[in-house]
Amino acid sequence: MNGLIIAGTNNLFTVECDDEKTRFCTIKGKVLKSDKEFYNPLAPGDFVEIEIDSLNDEKGQIISLQERKNTFLRWNVKGRCPQLLASNLDYLILVTTPCEPPFRPRFIDRALAQAEHQGITPVVVCNKWDLAQNLQSEGFTQEYEEIETRLNIWEDLGYKVLRISAKTGEGMQEFASLLENHLSAFVGQSGVGKSSLINVMDNSCVLKTGSLSKKYGRGSHTTTKGTLIHLTLNETLTEGVQGLKANIIDTPGIRRFVLDDIQADELALYFREFEPFIGKCKFGMNCRHDTEPGCAIIQALEEQKITEQRYDSWKRISNEIRTGSWCD
Repeated sequence: MNGLIIAGTNNLFTVECDDEKTRFCTIKGKVLKSDKEFYNPLAPGDFVEIEIDSLNDEKGQIISLQERKNTFLRWNVKGRCPQLLASNLDYLILVTTPCEPPFRPRFIDRALAQAEHQGITPVVVCNKWDLAQNLQSEGFTQEYEEIETRLNIWEDLGYKVLRISAKTGEGMQEFASLLENHLSAFVGQSGVGKSSLINVMDNSCVLKTGSLSKKYGRGSHTTTKGTLIHLTLNETLTEGVQGLKANIIDTPGIRRFVLDDIQADELALYFREFEPFIGKCKFGMNCRHDTEPGCAIIQALEEQKITEQRYDSWKRISNEIRTGSWCD
């Protein structure tokens, strides 16, 4: 029997099976054949083959993993190995906010680089856009412009960027239309409103949402494990059409996103505006794109073909990879 991993921790997984039953399954022998060691062997979105327990029809054992279209993962610092967050995605939804919690563009740049490395289509979603509009109306013009500049940079690079609000409904119709009939994973820091967005899109979902720390402006972990959720989109977001579906993997909030399987010297390959200039430096692939003479990337920066914001982000992330000192 084939099945779809909905959720799981340790060696107990919720599997939605082809006979439309959901079973609790363990891995047979506790080890799946893989050419790479993971913090967790399976993720929501994985397709597996199971054997049904002969004594209990509600249980089973996972005997094999079907080939994945893609995976999204990060390096788990504590476990010292890659951690799978979601598999077989159509879209990776990178959720951020203008404030509450604070805007973290380097978090998004890291996740974009990992998505490029994994061959997944990312979408940047700035939730709580009503707060950005409040910044502008309350005279915080510089803060608002800095956020808009970053969003525009990603748009100019060809990434889809949505400015939405689960609270006011702004942009939610376009967002629902994007997600319809696709499997997407929501990834972002705690408190950005991933669960709130899901609750708005499907009235039958009542996911727990959390408040922000007054001291740090950060959210608490209200989603404790990744879970695949089948949504029936709210008809107010589908121009009255009933029964439209979307599949969402709601991942736990991430405070520190550490890249997996990307070396410092390779990072530029996953900053898409850098790619045309790689290998054209005087020192070829040995160039660190810092102070070397004849650096094509430095020249592109001076000619404004690469923005200062993205170059600074690339430089900081490269240094983090080299030193192993990752920041929020």
